[in-house]
Amino acid sequence: MVDYTEGAGYQYHVGLRPGDVGEYVILPGDPHRVPKIAKYFDNAEKVADSREYVTYTGYLDGVKVSCTSTGVGGPSASIALEEVANVGGKTFIRVGTSGGMDIDVKGGDVVIATGAVRMEGTSKEYCPIEYPEVSDVTVSASLVQAAKKLGADYHTGVVQCKDAFYGQHMPEALPNSHELLEKWDAWLRMGCKASEMESAALFIVGAYRRLRVGSVFLVVANQEREKAGLPNPQVHDTDLAIRVAVEAIRMMIAEDKAKEGK
Repeated sequence: MVDYTEGAGYQYHVGLRPGDVGEYVILPGDPHRVPKIAKYFDNAEKVADSREYVTYTGYLDGVKVSCTSTGVGGPSASIALEEVANVGGKTFIRVGTSGGMDIDVKGGDVVIATGAVRMEGTSKEYCPIEYPEVSDVTVSASLVQAAKKLGADYHTGVVQCKDAFYGQHMPEALPNSHELLEKWDAWLRMGCKASEMESAALFIVGAYRRLRVGSVFLVVANQEREKAGLPNPQVHDTDLAIRVAVEAIRMMIAEDKAKEGK
C-alpha cells in the first residue's frame, strides 16, 4: 500500500502514531462526543484531531484507553477502525445513537447489538454478503453485564445498518421506495431492534482484522411506536450508553488481567 504520509509515521486519516492509543477504544460517531466520553477517563488528553477523527487517550483502572470519533456511516467508521488498530487498538466499542424499530424499544432505552443487517456498502467491499455480521461475544456480554449493573433499560439483538439516513426516514419520496419499504418490513418481521449506520462495517472489519468489536446505542425515538399511536419519547442524552461502554471496558480490563495472571 502507498504510504500517503511519505514516511511521516502517522496514520493518514486519523493522525495517530504508535503509542498514542490504548488497546481498549470507544468509538462514537460525533467528534463533539469524544471529550464527554474522555471525562470518564483518568488523565485524559487530546492526542489527535484530523478531519472527523478526534482522539483522546487516558486511563481506566491504570490501563491506557482511548476514544476516537468515526464520523457518520460505514466508510469513515471502517477507516477509523483500520487505522486505530494499526497503532495498537484491539478491543472496540461503538457508542452512538439509533432509531428504535421493535415496538417494545422506546426512546431512552439502550440497545446492545449482537448482529447487524448488512444493508450498506462498506462491508461488501471486505467480504461476500453471505458472511454474517456479528459482534464479539466477550464485548457484547460485558455490555449486557454493565447495563444490568447500571440499571439501564436495555435490549439485545440484531440492528439494521444503512448508508442513507433519509432512506429510512422518507423512503416514500425516493425512486426506489418499493424496495426500501419492503425490506424495512422484512427487518421488522425478523425482530430488528434498532436502525443505525456503522456497526455492520465495524463488525466485518473487526472480524477480518481479528479485533474484538461491539456496539451499544441510545435509542433517540421509535418511528414504529409513532405509527402505532404509542408514546414515543425523544431522548438525546447519550450519557447512559457512554457509561455502559465505560463500565464494560472496566469489566474486560479486569477479566483480561485475570486471564494473564496479573
